[in-house]
Amino acid sequence: MKFTLGKQERLKSRKLIECLYTEGNSVKKFPLRMIYLQTEHTSSFPAQVGVSVAKRNFKLAVDRNRLKRLLRETYRQQKYIVYDGLNKPYVFMISYIGKQEMTYNEIFSKMEALLQLFIEETKKNKNEKL
Repeated sequence: MKFTLGKQERLKSRKLIECLYTEGNSVKKFPLRMIYLQTEHTSSFPAQVGVSVAKRNFKLAVDRNRLKRLLRETYRQQKYIVYDGLNKPYVFMISYIGKQEMTYNEIFSKMEALLQLFIEETKKNKNEKL
């Protein structure tokens, strides 16, 4: 598996994002929150991801953009956790909900914990439906 985050793996569809926020479930590992939805999408990858940082918490665009870059990078390096654990297509949005900027290493460990929690939730929901 390539450790890239190409155009096909990014969540860009306004319709999917709208569906995600109205119908999706969420998991949290402070300061990260993931809203996810099991749905078909146009990509051949098992997941499409988007990242966001609230303007309310970080007024300066440079701060928001830096955090978004860190979120994308930490996801890119650990996406194998999601890809190995999923068998249906998902879309999800990862949001930074903290008010203080964290270091790369702290975000890396929180992202790993968040992705593990997401896989556990999807497996638990799958078992409940059976």
